[in-house]
Amino acid sequence: MAVLRENINEFEIFETVGVGTAGTVYRAKDTRSGNEVALKILLPTASENSLISARFEREMLILEKLIHPNIVRYFGGGKTGKQLFFAMELIGGGSLKELMTHGGPLSWQEAASCGIQLCSALQHAHNHGVIHRDLKPANLYFSFDGTLKLGDFGIARDLFEEDITEAGLTVGTYAYMSPEQIRGEESISGKTDLYALGCVLFEMLTSRRPFEGNNFQEFFAQHLNESPPRIHEIIPDIPHELDTIIAQLLEKDPEKRPFNAREVQGKLLNLATEPPIKQNAPRLNDKDVGAANVRDAGQSALAHRITLFKEGIIRHDVSWTSLAILFASLLILILLAAWLTN
Repeated sequence: MAVLRENINEFEIFETVGVGTAGTVYRAKDTRSGNEVALKILLPTASENSLISARFEREMLILEKLIHPNIVRYFGGGKTGKQLFFAMELIGGGSLKELMTHGGPLSWQEAASCGIQLCSALQHAHNHGVIHRDLKPANLYFSFDGTLKLGDFGIARDLFEEDITEAGLTVGTYAYMSPEQIRGEESISGKTDLYALGCVLFEMLTSRRPFEGNNFQEFFAQHLNESPPRIHEIIPDIPHELDTIIAQLLEKDPEKRPFNAREVQGKLLNLATEPPIKQNAPRLNDKDVGAANVRDAGQSALAHRITLFKEGIIRHDVSWTSLAILFASLLILILLAAWLTN
């Protein structure tokens, strides 16, 4: 493991940018280079837990070998006393979760652009024997130009190393876990991440997850036994090919899912390179229609959305129903005021 620092005090630490169960991420300045980084520090109490420490060290080893434009870049780590830490790329555009919370669902062009980039990151990780196992909107980050970055490899499985997770133990986030992951199968593959990719694409487009529940039992029962809704049932004008891709990703049987992330990326590229005028793009403005293809238009729209989000002016779309209710309320107030003055 490459050690960037012997002492954590060699970083100038600013505000908190993320908090987990075992560690905290800060915006920090590398006093040697002068560059800003994201500094992840394992909590002192968690450092005393051998399993948590092992996962933290495994995350460093994984990030060290994954060098890809769509994966958060690793700058090295170390230990000061018993406390582990590492530095990584500071991403300024926020997470996909934040973007959707403040701006609503993505257009299908934006979702396709995200999917293309994410597939590239996943294929790189899978080629190096790394299964992410926790793909979700909170672990996907954006640069201001709409570039997507996959991060948080805290529970990732490295197929070339001994598994830290005990056999039969379930790890992951309930809403995005594949059936084989829920069952704690040892022979999981990159197709586990493809299932989660299907869940994430579904959520990008609809602002809801394929399955909803109040506890892990409800989530697990649905992932194992129930068919998810089809996207076209929620968004009728979605491209048929995209609807089919997501349905294939969400197959219960891993063998029925696409062969790998590269295959999914190819299908999304074929979809995204069709002339925009042939597809419905309700969230893209006129200037985006002139882009070389929908993939570029999607990333351009993402960049614009991210800028609005960071400026704090992004708002959910107002429905006609909401406008009608507001107008009716105002009319009633006007009539009531007129009656009281007579």
